[in-house]
Amino acid sequence: MADSDAELHVQVCYAKPDVQILRELSVPRGTTLQDAIRQSGVLDDAPEIDLAVCRVGIHGRLRALDTILRNCDRIEIYRPLLADPKESRRKRAAGKDREPPVKR
Repeated sequence: MADSDAELHVQVCYAKPDVQILRELSVPRGTTLQDAIRQSGVLDDAPEIDLAVCRVGIHGRLRALDTILRNCDRIEIYRPLLADPKESRRKRAAGKDREPPVKR
C-alpha cells in the first residue's frame, strides 16, 4: 500500500463570531472524529470547546465522536445555540401580530 493510500486528508473547522479556525491534516486510516479534533490542535486554540457538550459533524451532518473518518471529510465543531430558533420565530411572529404596519 502506498503512503498516500495509508493516510486520509481531513479538515477540522470551528467558528466563533470573531475567529474562524480551519486546520487541514493528514491522519492514518481508522482515525476517529475525536482523534482528529485532538490532533488538529483546535482544542488548544479554543479552550472553551468541551467535546462532552459540543456537537460535532461531518459536512453539516451530526456525527458521533467515535465515527471513523473517510478521505476529504470536513469535521465541524458546533457552538451551543444561545436561543432556541423555534422560540425566536414565535416571538418575532407574535410581535408582528400586535403592531399594525405603519403607512407612509
